Amino acid sequence: MEAQRFDTAKIHAGYNPAEHNWAISVPIYQTVAFELDNINRGLELFSFNSSDSLYTRVTNPTTEILEKRIVKMHPGATGAVAVASGMAAVSYSLLNVTGGSGRILASPRLYGGSFDSFEQIFKEYGVQVDLVPDPDDIKAYEEAIKEDTKCIYIESVSNPNATVLDIEKIAQVAHQYGIPLIVDNTLATPYLINPFEFGADVVVYSATKGLTGHGNVMAGIVVENGKFNWNKDKYPQFFKTPYFLNDLDGTPRSFLDLFVDIPFTGRIRAVYLNYMGAALSPFNAYLALIGIETLSERLNKQLDNTKKIISFLESRDEVAWVKHPWAQGSPYKKLAEKYAPKGAAAILSFGLKGDLDTVHRLLDSVKIFSLQANIGDARSLIINPAQTTHGELTPEDLQAADIDTQTIRLSIGLEDVKDLIEDLKQAFEQL
Repeated sequence: MEAQRFDTAKIHAGYNPAEHNWAISVPIYQTVAFELDNINRGLELFSFNSSDSLYTRVTNPTTEILEKRIVKMHPGATGAVAVASGMAAVSYSLLNVTGGSGRILASPRLYGGSFDSFEQIFKEYGVQVDLVPDPDDIKAYEEAIKEDTKCIYIESVSNPNATVLDIEKIAQVAHQYGIPLIVDNTLATPYLINPFEFGADVVVYSATKGLTGHGNVMAGIVVENGKFNWNKDKYPQFFKTPYFLNDLDGTPRSFLDLFVDIPFTGRIRAVYLNYMGAALSPFNAYLALIGIETLSERLNKQLDNTKKIISFLESRDEVAWVKHPWAQGSPYKKLAEKYAPKGAAAILSFGLKGDLDTVHRLLDSVKIFSLQANIGDARSLIINPAQTTHGELTPEDLQAADIDTQTIRLSIGLEDVKDLIEDLKQAFEQL
């Protein structure tokens, strides 16, 4: 059954027990290398003529099943590559599309690590980054594109304020200028939004977060749909014929020749994963597969809890504002209804009245909410982004991202929502 629905694909896709000693649960192939068997098969593997596992830094059966499952969970996708973290997924994708030159056009509403990598990493690789002054203004993207802009990079749902961008219109602008749209879909997961349905060319995840959902695995995923038409003048890296891609007769091949339907993820695997080495361990791939099996069930409850907590926060005098598409007066309600009708995300932010000391006292007063930097966990989490997860941002950057020192981010988990509300209530009362 090729056309499996989402909840079937998340459990079964990419795995045939008959090929793995009839094991019901995906086995963990905890090995570094794989037997070549004979020299001819070895040559096939080393020349990329075979996709069988050769060396776990590049391919591993457990990881390959995860990649195939992720592809099936994104109708329209053609390939995926799993890496050791979300930041590896972001970095490899942006390095891959820029090829050591040009510019990235990005929304300023990004995870702090992604944002700061523009300054700390990409400038060293000869890549400049331009920020869209107003990510909600579609014309602002078009006006910010320069001749050497190589891609547009956005988050479908932003961290920490859960703003929703108009993916379809941004994709249209990108394609009008012959550049791909790369979407970080970490908060939404493919259960809430499939960016490929709206014109995205590449989707990246920190699978550490809601995709796997239990705070016990570090992982990243890059997914593509193979539709983007790579132009040789703008993206010469895809047309290069490195020696290691030669076929067995010595005939040169480019990345586009070899990876016909998956040139983007194929090149990441052959170059960045192979040589920079942020490989996902087989055990972490296994944990990711286990977490994904309950993705929709987890998110359905987390979203239900989120809606009730928003209503509670909006009733409190200590709260200055609440930001989420479900919050009163949110300008993102219609976009969320279009792109994420089941719900945009199980995170939200709110502003606490008072000074920074008041924020710190609230964070120290909660009993069930866990003070930590992760999101998308089965546990409910709380943190102050301006000083922690987005602490790398300058005051000007924080203003562009709409994060102030009074901002508190909640990641809503699977606890009984009454207990979560009572925890916040007792913390407010201690103020």
